[in-house]
Amino acid sequence: MADSDRPQIYLITPPDFDPEPFADRLAGVLDTVEIACIRIALAARDPDRVGRAADAVRLAAHARDVAVVIDSHLKLVERHGLDGVHLPDGAKSVRDARKALGADAIVGAHCGASRHDGMNAGEAGADYVAFGPVGDDPLGTAPRVGRDLFEWWSEMIEVPVVAEGALTADLVADIAPVTDFFGIGDEIWQAEDAVSALRALIAPLG
Repeated sequence: MADSDRPQIYLITPPDFDPEPFADRLAGVLDTVEIACIRIALAARDPDRVGRAADAVRLAAHARDVAVVIDSHLKLVERHGLDGVHLPDGAKSVRDARKALGADAIVGAHCGASRHDGMNAGEAGADYVAFGPVGDDPLGTAPRVGRDLFEWWSEMIEVPVVAEGALTADLVADIAPVTDFFGIGDEIWQAEDAVSALRALIAPLG
């Protein structure tokens, strides 16, 4: 956590975006709110398309000393000068990712609502573990993660934890004492003014 124990902000890109306009929006957020890390979370699988997006995000982020990880695409980390990878499959790929990227890279793992997967990911060498969604998934495809998991994790496990998915200001206020990061994406990018949306969402952090 930050020195004040205030959770840090971890931005998640939309699943689809036009690189140049999005990089401008991202820069506006980075210039206004302190951000710890950005995850490129494109749904696209075309390497050229993902690569262009990665380059645009990296340029905006690294100019402001903000780390960038990419969802799943291990082979693109070094190629595009990124800082690490975010693995969506819990602990399964953590050891392989660490071996491929080295000790200095960021390796994170999303573990849904599974305490067991989170512990395994941490033991395998993950730099952080993400749980979520913490809010109501509009598609109902994933179980909601309660505050109790974060509370247990913060008391028992040293690996930093990210709370993400369908966040609201009320949830931010509730979970802030027991998480290290808030993963924020669609909550702000779907708004016309991402900066204002982010400020409103994290207002409870003070």
